[in-house]
Amino acid sequence: MTKKLFLFDIDGTLLASGGAGLHALTEVTRELFGVDDLSGIDIAGRTDSSIARQLFTRHQREATPEAVAQFFDGYINHLTRLLPISDGRLLPGIIELLDALKARPDCVLALLTGNLVRGAEIKLTHYGVWHYFEFGAYADDHHDRNALGPFAQQRAKEKHGIDFAPELTFILGDTPHDVACARAIGAKAVAIATGRHTRAELAACAPDFLFDDLSDVPAVLSELGVT
Repeated sequence: MTKKLFLFDIDGTLLASGGAGLHALTEVTRELFGVDDLSGIDIAGRTDSSIARQLFTRHQREATPEAVAQFFDGYINHLTRLLPISDGRLLPGIIELLDALKARPDCVLALLTGNLVRGAEIKLTHYGVWHYFEFGAYADDHHDRNALGPFAQQRAKEKHGIDFAPELTFILGDTPHDVACARAIGAKAVAIATGRHTRAELAACAPDFLFDDLSDVPAVLSELGVT
């Protein structure tokens, strides 16, 4: 049996947090740097560790391990508080798609996300979908999103004892950074226009697959060759 590996982004792909993530970043930035201005910080599709590095550089603070840990702890505390009171939701078709893929022995579901592992678990547990994913690659692994693919590949091999061929590996995300991340390991790039980027912006990155959303699950599965 030939297995396919599906690596999902979180924000803008699986769910919309109703601003909880951005507000949590704003709150911890105010606490640590005395301002709440995130303008000019590249956030969408970036890792939490990359965002932290940008903020420390902007405010001319040394990003010591202790300072970065304080930043992340503050962010996670605010995220935990804000998620239940934010108007977030799972995006169209997500439960149906995850159910369909999870039921198949030839499909492996995992995460490839810019979230910290703690943030990913908090978000996905809140929306009831954490249990779908066997493992993940996270901002804890590397600040560069393009470097996360090999972590996911290694964990997939550890779990299943096989090397997933690039043409059988699918990275699903809503930003050009997700497409670039797929290209970095030769995987199939699946772009979904449910985040901040338009269909035209994503099309300009030439992904292998492009969907407005994932609501038509049978069509999505057919397009991805899961039949």
